[in-house]
Amino acid sequence: MANSDSQLVGKAKSGDRRSFDLLVKQNYLLVYNTAYRMLGDSATAEDATQTAFVRAYRSLNRFRATSAFSTWLYRIVCNVCLDIIRTHKAETVSLEVVYDDGDEPQQRPLPDESAEPGAHLEQSERQQLVHRAISQLSEDYRAVLVLYDITGLSYEEIAEALAVPLGTVKSRLNRARLALKDIIAPDMELFL
Repeated sequence: MANSDSQLVGKAKSGDRRSFDLLVKQNYLLVYNTAYRMLGDSATAEDATQTAFVRAYRSLNRFRATSAFSTWLYRIVCNVCLDIIRTHKAETVSLEVVYDDGDEPQQRPLPDESAEPGAHLEQSERQQLVHRAISQLSEDYRAVLVLYDITGLSYEEIAEALAVPLGTVKSRLNRARLALKDIIAPDMELFL
């Protein structure tokens, strides 16, 4: 029989590391999925997940259990993701490889090893489009949209997780959806 988060938190606060390990195991997908939806990259989401659990472990004694442990974790992972977004805003990746054949380094384009264009499924295209569109939203809009529409938190849980008023959650969600609609509008034929 699985222990509840509140039981495990109590034991972990008393120094039982195995209880915290169980908390990580029980909440890992929740944290990772939130990080992935906010960051759009699996490796970065893994790093954010680890950082979030380290922060949770270090500040476990400050958790007061006035809300669910998962809500507290959402707040931590959202803050970690927002920190990452702020520090990595303008990173770019080169699509060329530099070869050093002896005398002089040469740049050659990376070969495209993707599948034939017709091999991609329509569903995959839709998901990629939505994912790219979400990544274009502001940090505040992205956080609220991911937590409500993808993760399924209530307005109240989001307000608590992000430490903002309930009205702010509702207005940000509305604005986020409108912005998302504007971003996706040129490619709406994929959704028809």
